Amino acid sequence: MMMMMTTCSSGCKPLFMESLFHQRITTKDKVVVVMGATGTGKSKLAIDIATHFKPAEIVNSDKIQVFKGLNITTNKVTEEESRGVPHHLLGFIDPNAQDITAAQFSQEATRAVDSIVQRDALPIIAGGSNSFIDQLVNHHDQFRSRYKCCFLWVDVSLPVLHSSLEERVDRMIECGQVNEVREFFDPSGAYSRGIRRAIGVPEFHEFLRAESMGADEETKKRLLEDAIATIKVNNCNLANRQLHKIQRLYGMWKRSMHRLDATEAFLNKEEGVWEDHVVSKARRIVQRFLYDEAHHQHVPPPAPAMAAVTH
Repeated sequence: MMMMMTTCSSGCKPLFMESLFHQRITTKDKVVVVMGATGTGKSKLAIDIATHFKPAEIVNSDKIQVFKGLNITTNKVTEEESRGVPHHLLGFIDPNAQDITAAQFSQEATRAVDSIVQRDALPIIAGGSNSFIDQLVNHHDQFRSRYKCCFLWVDVSLPVLHSSLEERVDRMIECGQVNEVREFFDPSGAYSRGIRRAIGVPEFHEFLRAESMGADEETKKRLLEDAIATIKVNNCNLANRQLHKIQRLYGMWKRSMHRLDATEAFLNKEEGVWEDHVVSKARRIVQRFLYDEAHHQHVPPPAPAMAAVTH
């Protein structure tokens, strides 16, 4: 573990300052939480932060992405997109298993965060299941007693976000979503648990059923178009619900929750806009949370006549 030691020629005792994430002079370790409605760029921002404040690791808080499979449909980050940042609780549950509860998530997430902190790295929690975050931060005693959180809320105006979500569905279709979902087709129409309840799975049921029964091309074309249109609507409705939940949580966490308006970055795709409007602001907020607060509130001023020696 990195340490800084100051000594003085007059025989005074050394003053030790531990690394950022394990300061004995603080009562709690620090965790960054990235929130936002679906499609706002939470995963991207979490990775941007993690690659800047190294070492850092990400804990997934999306209740669908915890299941294995359907990487396109559930929009999991790819190995290339992760840029070498370790991810936890991502695709680790059997796709046919029962849904994970908020209480179960809190247990798993706390264990993951504990392990990250033990490696002297910064834990970053990111995902769209705000009920999971609510349970973890407000109701899980073990987490509450150990960790202090900084919340980053990535926000995009709804008309712009809705348009972006519709475009994302089209990209998913182009990337092979239908073939991916075909493997999870259930003739009985059982889509109430596990990964089959993900948006983008039950909507294809009628199309895949018609396909399995040898329907004509015109019928399949119509049913496929209907499925895609429904997925777009359901994604937009999900974003609306998530936004309402975040706004409620913002009322509780105002002092530690920071809204980042990413609308301009969605309207202007030019290189650097996301960096200027979202990432640079997020880095400054996290910088203050991790360093300035510790420096101003916890680290005592050096005694006179001390010369700093760094090890």
